[in-house]
Order: sequence, then C-alpha cells, then structure tokens
Amino acid sequence: MSDPQRPRASLRTAVVWDVLEDALDRRVKATGQGALDVLDTGGGSGNFAVPVARLGHRVTVVDPSPNALFALERRAAEAGVADRVRGVQGDIHGLFDVVERGGYDAVLCHGVLEYVEDPAEGVRHAVEALRPSGALSLLAAGLGGAVLARALAGHFTEARNALTDPAGRWGEGDPVPRRFTAEQLTEAVEAAGVEVGAVHGVRVFADLVPGVLVDTEPGALDALLKLEAAAAELPAFRSVATQLHVLGEKRG
Repeated sequence: MSDPQRPRASLRTAVVWDVLEDALDRRVKATGQGALDVLDTGGGSGNFAVPVARLGHRVTVVDPSPNALFALERRAAEAGVADRVRGVQGDIHGLFDVVERGGYDAVLCHGVLEYVEDPAEGVRHAVEALRPSGALSLLAAGLGGAVLARALAGHFTEARNALTDPAGRWGEGDPVPRRFTAEQLTEAVEAAGVEVGAVHGVRVFADLVPGVLVDTEPGALDALLKLEAAAAELPAFRSVATQLHVLGEKRG
C-alpha cells in the first residue's frame, strides 16, 4: 500500500493511512460503488483528503481555517484531483450548517477532538454525518504518550501533572488542550452508535527516536515504520502512543 506522506513524515501517518485505505476498500466492496463520498472534518490542507481523492473518491473537507482551505485547493490541483476535492469553511460543532447529515460513506475526524469544547458532541456529529454502516476514522492525542515524553525529557512534575489532570495537560504552556485514553475514545464512539473495529497506537516510538538517526542510518526509516505497524494494535503499546486511532462502523 502507498503512504500519502513518504518518506520522513510517513512516521506520523503510515499506520493510519494503511488502516484507512483498507477500510475504504471494504466500503467500496460492501456498497458496490466505484467511488465513495468521504467527509474529512478538520482536514486542513489535505494530508489525507488528497490521497483519498487519488483513490478515486469524492472528498469534502470542513475546516475553520481559510488559509488551510486555500492550501488544500492548491494541493488538490497539483495532484490532479481538484474535481474530487471540495473545501468548506466550518467546524465540527456547526457541521450540519455546511454539510449534509447522513450523506457520507466514511468520515475522518483527525486531530479535532483535542481542540473542541465538547468532544462527545464532536463524535456524535461525525457519526451523524455517516450513512448506515459507514466507516468512522477517529484520531486524537493520547495521554500516555505525553506522560512518557515529559518523563523522558526529565520533566517529571509535568509528567505527573499530565497523568492527573482531567484534560491530560502537563501545564499552562501545554499546546494541546486535551488528551485521551483509548478507553475514553472507544466509550465516546460506542455511545454515538459506532461498533468499534480496531484501536491503534500511532507514533508509539517515532517521537522518542532522535530524528538524526532516522534520517542518516541506512534502512532505519523502513525498520521504524515496520516496528510502528507491529506495535500499533498491541494494548501495552497503545497506552504510550502519542496518538490513538479508532476505526469503527456506524450501526444499522
């Protein structure tokens, strides 16, 4: 399978992309459609939307940033998929002011829940945008990865703060407003009417490995990608991942 962001940035997307590509392929076979309607809420400049469009699907990106949507338009044009990518300004809470409820075969909600006031409502809206049996791809910041990273950097008090803070923040200077455990995300998804198919740890090792090692050591990048893929679904490693990915299917 191809990865949308090789080589260096693939460490941030490889596991999610492989899982997502498989999920879209299954939806194509289940629906008998050659092309799916995909919604990417918070999709920004198209890190996933453009590769999804390259697979032949129609993608609507909802994002609050005009600059990101302008970059999306340019990126889609450069990739030759401008006719299959549509950008709309909006956010997850006001989602149905700009897109159709129940109009999509798959919804991507990546890097959104960390920044919204009501994550549960955000999940509900993402699910409500799906057609019956549609696929949900949810990616959010993981608590365990932040705790481990602060501890390994020698910031032990900040690590403890993240571990005990209700939002998973390590202090006032923390740029991430909220982090989650795998249990919190799966509970939110299931409560919104989705059957969870898999939970993956993303960037289990990538953020802890010195970049110079990956960039200069022959074969290191591919070896690290394989290690990430092997650890992604193991619960012991999910608990220390920088991000958590939940894949599920809307019930009925």
